[in-house]
Amino acid sequence: MDNNSSDLQIYLGRQLALVEEALDRFLPIATIRPDRLHESMRYSVLGGGKRIRPILMLAACEAVGGDVRHALPAACAVEMIHAYSLIHDDLPAMDNDDLRRGRPTNHKVYGEATAILAGDGLLTEAFVLLSRSDVMQGVSADDRMAIIHLLATHAGTRGMVGGQMVDMDVEGTSIDLPMLEYIHTHKTGALIKAAVEIGGIIGGAAQEQRDALQRYAAAAGLAFQIADDILDVTAITAKLGKRTGSDQQRGKATYPALLGLAESRERARELNEVAINALLIFGQEAQPLRAIARYIIERSY
Repeated sequence: MDNNSSDLQIYLGRQLALVEEALDRFLPIATIRPDRLHESMRYSVLGGGKRIRPILMLAACEAVGGDVRHALPAACAVEMIHAYSLIHDDLPAMDNDDLRRGRPTNHKVYGEATAILAGDGLLTEAFVLLSRSDVMQGVSADDRMAIIHLLATHAGTRGMVGGQMVDMDVEGTSIDLPMLEYIHTHKTGALIKAAVEIGGIIGGAAQEQRDALQRYAAAAGLAFQIADDILDVTAITAKLGKRTGSDQQRGKATYPALLGLAESRERARELNEVAINALLIFGQEAQPLRAIARYIIERSY
């Protein structure tokens, strides 16, 4: 891959097609009882999205010389967990959003009770997938156990769920930069970090490579949330696919609210540099990871 946007779009399109096919294959069929619940799960998972987390996992696997086919089930598991978190975030008890990816949110279509269960179902289905030796082919039992532990830790109270809780606790209050970074690195960064690290494990990364991928993912994950904060201020609803300006209305902790847009953009650029520099030990095989780091802060939705 050369260092230009058209090559990246071709790469993203190719990887997206792999992920979409695998998600459709691994999700429970909507006609199997409980059919309404399975339909609700599929509605949110297959309703579009950039698939950044699973694509990052595949790119990390490639970067260390692994076979992306072996990483596809785990990539789908991460996307299922991401989708569950969005379903629950959109509920009236949390962010109370009506629009997600340009469509009505899950609870607006299926009702709050079904939406809660759809999130629960996706979270548990992710670990069903990871525990199946017939699906996780090419991944040893020890590596499967390490992956399950890593993903559960990053998705739970020490990661994504914990970050979301603190984010709600400080809503409408004044916080400092360390607290804001704690929220962002946990609420959003943790699952991105897990995706990259798992890609390295499945690809057979050496310790030096795993350390480099961890540094890359930590910086890219924080940059991703800063870019989201900026887009909530600058993008239009039709382009972003969800209601814009909602962070400010709810008094959410964001980089633009704390630092302003100019400094937020500069911080995102600095993190992009950190992420790319973390990959210096890799050659061209890590070019997709470098390109995705740039895309994360330059995207318009």
